[in-house]
Amino acid sequence: MKARFQLRGHVVGLVLGLMGAGLNLGYMRYFENQASGGAKVTLLVTAKPVLRGAPITAEMLGAREVPQAYVDERAIRAVDKDRIIGLRATNNIPVAQIVQWTDTIAPSDQQRDLSVLVQPGNRALPIKVEQTDVLPLIRPGDFVDIVGVVNGEAVTLLQRVLVLATGLDLSADTSTESRKEARATTITVSVGIGEGQLLALAMERGKLSVLVRNPEDHRIAETLPNVTDAALVDTARRAQLQRHRKPAHPQGPVRLEEAK
Repeated sequence: MKARFQLRGHVVGLVLGLMGAGLNLGYMRYFENQASGGAKVTLLVTAKPVLRGAPITAEMLGAREVPQAYVDERAIRAVDKDRIIGLRATNNIPVAQIVQWTDTIAPSDQQRDLSVLVQPGNRALPIKVEQTDVLPLIRPGDFVDIVGVVNGEAVTLLQRVLVLATGLDLSADTSTESRKEARATTITVSVGIGEGQLLALAMERGKLSVLVRNPEDHRIAETLPNVTDAALVDTARRAQLQRHRKPAHPQGPVRLEEAK
């Protein structure tokens, strides 16, 4: 009887030991998984260079696993590969680059479904902007910065926002024939919900303008001070705002009193 109890005790101890080892192993794997960025997500990458304006083909695309912690919400999952085949690239995309929803736009009237163009997690928001004469020059697939003017103060609201449509035009075709004669008064941009709330409030309180960006310029300025009416008559403030410009004259800027 005593031997039976001893055997049972050994078995229970062995089972508890195995359970402890299993829990410890599971915890170690969980810790390693978290330390490495979490579970892997399969994303689309370029297998060949993609030129701006070129249709994206299956041969241009490959796949790569990336830890969840390092996945940008704009990155396109491999399961969505069929959704971007045939769309035109809005940027030059080098080899082995993760493809993002902001890199694609519908090429023609055959793919005019606006909802398909919106990146997952974003929303399409039409905004009324002031430069109606410039709008025909802005095309779907362009990137813009959005500036709001409220109570005499200019504020940079959002930077590098993807344009989905100008007026009713969703085509990325840049040929002269494709451009609408009617002047658009709105553009539709792809923004997050919070960004959409910000723009909606700005449109209610003031006016919006857009600044067109080079598609290869991915820089986002961290701190941009607001500009007030005072800058219009403040020489030092105007000089500060344009300090990034290189002087056109080899000897530096020319003073007005010296220019004859």
